[in-house]
Amino acid sequence: MLNLGTVGTGYFSQFHYDGWSRIDEARLAAVCDRDGARARERADMHGAAAYATLAEMLSQETLDLLDIIAPPPTHLEMIRQAAAHKVAVICQKPFCQTLDEAEEAVALCEDAGVLLVVHENFRFQPWHRKARDLIAGGQLGEIYQAGFRLRPGDGQGPAAYLDRQPYFQKMERFLVHETAIHLIDVFRFLLGEATSVYAALRRLNPAIAGEDAGFILLDFEGGARGLFDGNRLADHPAENRRLTMGEMVIEGSKASLRLDGDGRLHLRAFGSNAEEEVAYAWENRGFGGDCVFRLQRHVVDHLLSGGAVMNTGRDYLVNLRIEQAVYESDRLGRRIAL
Repeated sequence: MLNLGTVGTGYFSQFHYDGWSRIDEARLAAVCDRDGARARERADMHGAAAYATLAEMLSQETLDLLDIIAPPPTHLEMIRQAAAHKVAVICQKPFCQTLDEAEEAVALCEDAGVLLVVHENFRFQPWHRKARDLIAGGQLGEIYQAGFRLRPGDGQGPAAYLDRQPYFQKMERFLVHETAIHLIDVFRFLLGEATSVYAALRRLNPAIAGEDAGFILLDFEGGARGLFDGNRLADHPAENRRLTMGEMVIEGSKASLRLDGDGRLHLRAFGSNAEEEVAYAWENRGFGGDCVFRLQRHVVDHLLSGGAVMNTGRDYLVNLRIEQAVYESDRLGRRIAL
């Protein structure tokens, strides 16, 4: 049994708390939020203690794992405190505010000998897991390229994002730092390590501070390419446009694989005009095919059994270096070697 503490009770935290409630080996012992009333409300729902500061929670509770569900400006200091108490950490993304902060956070945990995992959940979405299985099994043949069209349709007008995550409007680095980072990680998960990047970004909605549309082209070691085509103002056909956030096509020498907005995968053999739907098991629960729970389950299994773990802070620095190169490429108007 792992004693778990959480920090944060904002919009997205609902998916974290739901996931933890379904993992028998993790007991939610304490909830922290600077709004003490919100912390007590959430803690009472789970039979946990409530705290208004992380320092008090760490001094009063014996925790095995801390789930940081708070905004990026708080990450480094919270990780510093957790490392000092030898508590393993899952930290939401965007991970810290800068690459320098993220590198310091990773070093703090490594020096303390505690696990740091970034809550990068898109690679735990079931359609991306199935796509990787098909690639690994050779059904697509040699992979030529993968393309993802991000089209959540939530970015139009002066009220964009205000009903769910209003701080999005004030982020000076938005589309890439907050959203495309997910697909950068997915491309690495599917295609391996990137060698270069070219990006062209723009802002379409004048009500926000950062970019909300753009193209990112990644070259990979094996010769494949990945294209992220993002536009938060446009949408795509789906019963729930936040389920997949868009559509993907992976093209190979033997077949092409298409992900639609309802989580269905369609396989079309080379030379054929007929698509066949790929049968695979997944549950339309929580966020993104229950990917939050899947990531939490993965970390708990690692802590209890010592098996392999993905999304460590050290590995996630690769994503942040790619992100930095994306912004540099857009600024300079040229391809950047990684």
